[in-house]
Amino acid sequence: MEYLGLTLDKFQEDAIIALEEGKSVVVSAPTGSGKTLIANYLIDLKLKRGEKVVYTAPIKALSNQKFREFTSLYGAHKVGLLTGDVVINPLAPVLIMTTEIYRNMVMVKDPSVLDVFAVIFDEVHFINDIERGYVWEESIIFSPPQVRFLCLSATIPNAEEFSDWIGSIKEHLVATIQHDFRVVPLTHKFFDIETGIADLKAINELAEIPSYDHVVRGRGKRKPRSPPPDHTQLVKELRDNVPCLFFAFSRGGCEKRALELVRKQYFPYSQEIAAIVRDKLSTTTSDINKLSSTKNLRQVLPFQVGFHHAGLLPVLKEIVEDLFGKGLLKVLYATETFAVGINMPAKTVCFDSLKKYDGFGVRFLNTKEYFQMAGRAGRRGIDTHGLVVSMIERRDFDYPKIKKITAKDTEPIRSQFKLGVNTVLNMIKLHTPQEIEVILQQSFLAFQEKRLNRKIDIKTRYLSLCRKLEQMGYLKNGKLTEKGDFASKIYSDEILTTEIFGTSFCLDLNKDEILILIGCLAYEWKEKHQFFQPLKDERTRHIKKKIQQHHHLEKDKRFWNLFEIASLVGPCLKQESFFLLTELTDIPEGDLIRFFGQILDRVRQIRRASFNPDLSIYLDELHNLVLKLLDEVRMI
Repeated sequence: MEYLGLTLDKFQEDAIIALEEGKSVVVSAPTGSGKTLIANYLIDLKLKRGEKVVYTAPIKALSNQKFREFTSLYGAHKVGLLTGDVVINPLAPVLIMTTEIYRNMVMVKDPSVLDVFAVIFDEVHFINDIERGYVWEESIIFSPPQVRFLCLSATIPNAEEFSDWIGSIKEHLVATIQHDFRVVPLTHKFFDIETGIADLKAINELAEIPSYDHVVRGRGKRKPRSPPPDHTQLVKELRDNVPCLFFAFSRGGCEKRALELVRKQYFPYSQEIAAIVRDKLSTTTSDINKLSSTKNLRQVLPFQVGFHHAGLLPVLKEIVEDLFGKGLLKVLYATETFAVGINMPAKTVCFDSLKKYDGFGVRFLNTKEYFQMAGRAGRRGIDTHGLVVSMIERRDFDYPKIKKITAKDTEPIRSQFKLGVNTVLNMIKLHTPQEIEVILQQSFLAFQEKRLNRKIDIKTRYLSLCRKLEQMGYLKNGKLTEKGDFASKIYSDEILTTEIFGTSFCLDLNKDEILILIGCLAYEWKEKHQFFQPLKDERTRHIKKKIQQHHHLEKDKRFWNLFEIASLVGPCLKQESFFLLTELTDIPEGDLIRFFGQILDRVRQIRRASFNPDLSIYLDELHNLVLKLLDEVRMI
């Protein structure tokens, strides 16, 4: 079978046949094996039949990329985008959105998804995510009965189990397509300061020497720990195996390493790259050119070295992606998000470490994380094999652990299901008690526990939440109160948001104070963030006092940084430049865009939930102010 001028592999054909037969399909295949072609075929199929299809992505960056790609393929009038802070062509037959947006829409039975016939879940193994995994489960559980699913993932060892669960709760046939063969096989190597690039076995033999983790300075002298491996030396050894995608789990580390590599002058200056960068930036504002990230990119890119992370402005990420996609960069230092969905393979993938900080602590990568990134090595039709090299820091060397991580993707998907306030309120609002009884047994968690002959009492959690919500005034006699109805339309921080904006608490707040409080809810606290001009005035002290007098709000850490957040939203309220923010904090520009995007999303949620006309007027004004601020820097 041929499609889009390509001869399809058997697993692609099998998936397409199953979709044409009206089945849902779970596809488990290595990164870079061509799963996207199956999604393209399904979209074509549904468009020909006049049926609506939704494509969901785990991160907004991938949604934006797919929007550009699908617009080019199918035409702007046929493609829409919904990402919380961006709404484009929402009535289009092909809708692209983050998985959270889809979950929220099916949860409340939004009319725009009631006539959807197919949903594509890209990177469905994100169901493993401790914080967000429940979103994928609820998206499937609450989808309309006519919907068929195409679930795409890197290798899932328990794909059959996942398919069985979908089939059991949706009562239709689900095909499992598993493909383990890579057209471009991977060779896994490691880099030690003494051996250079070597097999893991050779490094393990060296590690068995007692002085492996120390530098011998002579008899009787102290043996200090060995220094970490040098990434520039690794690149030097790899000069015949580029382009190289070098993963570093730190944004600052990406920029630092790129600058360090350029100083070695391994690659010549490229007039072509310099011209592309110059032309692209000539159309932007002078403020963008003054940013340290822009200056650093201008310094490294002409030497065929780049860096890419979420803290960059969209226009800068676009320049880097364009250059790497054209094969003009020899080495690109990137964070983990570059491996999610963005189809930009390289000849070699390197890891600066096999450990990362995950928000809770430093841990080894799991097999799925490793192979998601490693799978970017090897370009189909260009390379005979892909090379993966992991730097080994001697103090962290753990032969059995590293061997397990890099040998095979053995990580099954496990349920992270958890009943939340929004879920419970919407179940009570839109379902009968009998329907709720059924829904509570439909989670992947319940399915997996039952197979293991273990009991799990989800109903106890449900009833406990109901009692708490009744005590707080969100439920009465099994029905939603006015507060409960407000909270059912809020998708994060439901209680905090409702206590502020769904009660009399907000009646004496002005527009500025409302934005400050929404900013507190939207801000993702990080200890390293610095704020240079916290705003303490009569207005912010008034809000602080109201918070301290409220029994539900006074202890929440979201409001500890109120004076600092007030300084960030100040330029927005005064309709000043986005770039003024860079003088008020060290938060990266890309994160500031995300912060205001989160504010915009929350403004829209509160606006839909509120029946307060005065609050609605303020929210409409704030919506326009934030949009104006973002329009200065944001590119789709």
